[in-house]
Amino acid sequence: MISYSGYFGSSRRRAGDSSKARVASRRVMALSLCVAGSIAAFGRTELLAQEAAQAIPVGTIVAERRPVEKTLEFVGRVEAVNRVEVRARVTGFLEAMRFKEGDVVKAGAPLYSIERGLFEANVQQAEGAVARSEASKALTAIQYQRAADLFEKQSGTAVARDQAAAADKQAQGALLTDQANLKTAQINLSYTDIRSPIDGKVGRTNLTMGNVVGPDSGPLTVIVSQDPMYVLFPVSQRDFLKVQQSGQALELKQIKANLKFSDGSTYDQVGQLNFVNVTVDRATDTILVRGSFPNPKAGLVDGQLVRVSLQGDKPEEKILVPQAALIADQQGVYVFVAQDGKAAVRRVKLGGEQGAFTVVESGLSGGELVIVEGLQAVRPGVPVRATPAAAGLGRS
Repeated sequence: MISYSGYFGSSRRRAGDSSKARVASRRVMALSLCVAGSIAAFGRTELLAQEAAQAIPVGTIVAERRPVEKTLEFVGRVEAVNRVEVRARVTGFLEAMRFKEGDVVKAGAPLYSIERGLFEANVQQAEGAVARSEASKALTAIQYQRAADLFEKQSGTAVARDQAAAADKQAQGALLTDQANLKTAQINLSYTDIRSPIDGKVGRTNLTMGNVVGPDSGPLTVIVSQDPMYVLFPVSQRDFLKVQQSGQALELKQIKANLKFSDGSTYDQVGQLNFVNVTVDRATDTILVRGSFPNPKAGLVDGQLVRVSLQGDKPEEKILVPQAALIADQQGVYVFVAQDGKAAVRRVKLGGEQGAFTVVESGLSGGELVIVEGLQAVRPGVPVRATPAAAGLGRS
């Protein structure tokens, strides 16, 4: 009889060993998975840390809505209230120039002197003619009175009386003519002394001493008044109709006017509109508007090109961003905003300017973090680390 106890015992031992091997294999696999997960997590953490380290530091401000007075901008030109071209009214040699070019002169101040000798002689000649006419008038008056007395005494004739009366009237007419000639000569003599007709600043002289000047010589110089000054600018029909369609009456006194120079600086005086032309320019389809500006420091110059900004009396809520945040390209103007840790582009449509800020009409809804510092290294989609910008950039 064959015994199987040894055989079954060895089988049990082999089965137990196989089970232990499978358990050990599962443990190794689980451990490998844990190690791999730890390595992956560490990799992601390290990658995030690298991205955070590579993020570009930028300064931002919050795009906020603020009350802004509605503005319209136009291009205008400064014009003096009074502008006089000084001309010679008589012909003669220019004898002296009695002002310094660029000086401020008062009305009546001497400017030029024309040689007086010929005009003084004309006055004396006219005075002699008046003296002769006065003597003739005195004689004819005596003769007329004598003829009238003789006619009343029936010692003279009516013809003699009438002839004496006519001679007296002719003498009176000659006297009036000579007196007028004397006045003309005196006026011409006064024209040799050319004086300023207004208060203002005198320009450069066009003719110097020794030249012959006269009514056909053109202007000798120009004088322009200084304070106040006008600014004239054309307003398109479209802008003019906008005001009319808004239902607001065009009250000139309620509209504030500000000026900006070509370098971007703002004029420190506020002006007031005082005239709207009554006709439309057919060539440009614009209406000419005029404003008056104080000019106590002579900051405005006649003929100067300026930008006129008109402000209404009712402010509106608008989004403002610093001008430092604006970037222009061929497609227009845009800003960078910090969104989800990255830089994003927002195309914007601009309105008027408010100091160092610009009104954004569209493209921003408010609340965005607009990048204003560190823009040199910013590109669309790059990681950024946003911090509040300097306090001066966040205030208007």
